[in-house]
Amino acid sequence: MPTRAQRVFPILGWLADYRRDTLVNDVLAGVIVAIMLVPQGMAYAFLAGLPPQMGLYAGIIPLFVYALLGSSRSLAVGPVAIASLMVGEAVSQHAEPGTELYMVTAMVLALLVGLVLLLMFILRLGSLVNFLSHSVITGFTAAAAMMIAFSQLKYVFGLDFPRGHHFYETLNNLTVNLPDFNPATLGIALIAGFIMWYSKKYLGPVLQKWGASALLAGSVAKAGPMFAILAGVGLVVGFDLNNQQGVKIVGDIPAGLPALSLLPFEMDWWLGLLPAALLIALVGFLESVSVGTALASKRRERIRPDKELVALGFANIGAAFGGAYPVAGGFGRSMVNDASGAQTTVASVITASGLALTVLYFTPWFYYLPKAVLGVIVIMAVLPLIDLSGIKNTWNFNRADALTLAITFAVVLIAGVEAGLLAGMLLSVALLLQRTSKPHIAVVGRVGDSEHFRNVKRFEVKTNPCCLGLRIDENLYFANTRYIEDEVMAIISEQPQLQHLVLICNGISFIDASALETLEMMVDNLRESGITLHLSDVKGPVMDQLRQTDFLHRLQPGQVYLSTHEAMRELCDL
Repeated sequence: MPTRAQRVFPILGWLADYRRDTLVNDVLAGVIVAIMLVPQGMAYAFLAGLPPQMGLYAGIIPLFVYALLGSSRSLAVGPVAIASLMVGEAVSQHAEPGTELYMVTAMVLALLVGLVLLLMFILRLGSLVNFLSHSVITGFTAAAAMMIAFSQLKYVFGLDFPRGHHFYETLNNLTVNLPDFNPATLGIALIAGFIMWYSKKYLGPVLQKWGASALLAGSVAKAGPMFAILAGVGLVVGFDLNNQQGVKIVGDIPAGLPALSLLPFEMDWWLGLLPAALLIALVGFLESVSVGTALASKRRERIRPDKELVALGFANIGAAFGGAYPVAGGFGRSMVNDASGAQTTVASVITASGLALTVLYFTPWFYYLPKAVLGVIVIMAVLPLIDLSGIKNTWNFNRADALTLAITFAVVLIAGVEAGLLAGMLLSVALLLQRTSKPHIAVVGRVGDSEHFRNVKRFEVKTNPCCLGLRIDENLYFANTRYIEDEVMAIISEQPQLQHLVLICNGISFIDASALETLEMMVDNLRESGITLHLSDVKGPVMDQLRQTDFLHRLQPGQVYLSTHEAMRELCDL
């Protein structure tokens, strides 16, 4: 049984059984993720319109905080692509990119994201992410990934035009300026892309063929982005491409750890950022919990979503005061962290330490880093998010979900990520209400001489014209009571010999007040028509509800039967 301190700080429980081999695994995983996070952090900051050091800062204090409070052993917290896009979209509406105000606004946004996550924990609102259906997430992620990829093409081609707030603006700017592309920049981008592709797909097997161990080969293959950076820097320095060919480079990156600082408070400013903070918090929490749950299940463990709200909340607050912007658990990094052998969040401490050493001593190395390479790193990271097979499967399985996916995708591209996400959530709820407002109702009969009753339209069954079994496959509530009443009355109007109607309730888990009133009216209307209403297969919670009213008394002489088999045998010897 974990102590109270271990419940607050899960790392204490893991350290209690810590061994040397565990430390070795954590150190190896932490170093690999640090090597991966250095280029990613700079690239994602670039995506958000922020200076590269803010992406590095996002991998220091937030990781230390999560290491203390997080309940997932393998989740790698830091800057992520979609949150970076959302940060850029939100912050650019309040400040000009490249200004001090822009950076401060991003830090304030991180603080608000952290406060939203902590408020969700206090109010037990973690279930809000349930309103983000798979279709919404797939459509949103695919569209956001497409926006991200196209936004980076200006760096790949060496173009210079202002950041567009919408996809069509980016596409138009790209089309208009494309004839002015820089051949040297495009060449560097293609080389960097090839290096990353080759490292991911072929480098590991090649190294194993040369005698390297599987662990070493896999670890080196994951450093593809770093190899691309080294190649880009080498080409720029070797051929003086920034001066001779106009290749844009990152330039000076301030050395040293971020200075902890207070943030300015202005109510109107904070309120203007609050809607974006809420959506970033929801998306970040959903991604983090999804990845953390998947990784924990491999160990036959469970993460605690409430602890994740707290850990991510304080991690974002740490990011705000540590010169960074909103963070979350990254899918790709977390998978690499787990595959590299991370056993506890000590791996995150190692990663954060690696990032801290980078900003202390190695930032001058990135002076000649081509911006095109950072653009390629972002593009290669988000392309797998465009899940074409998932889109196809959704279309084949459920057209309503496919509509939700398509609308979310289209609205994100047309109106922006926040509008698209909200549109998808609202459409999902609307379709749910539409489906439940017209539930499936089946007339059933006995299958052979068994005790099983099935839909007369799907099975060869026996029925009795004096006794009708009717199954409703949905909870009864205000939105579907009128439809159910009309359908039931329409069905019995075609049964002139009917004396007993058995309402089969095995698909009903809840009845609200409106539905109860409808059932009472149905009892009276059927009685006037010479038909007695009965219930069967009533679930315990529903029966508890009915016993608290006088419905069972009003139902008489109708009865509540344990099963449809019992009802049909007693009422009509079927």
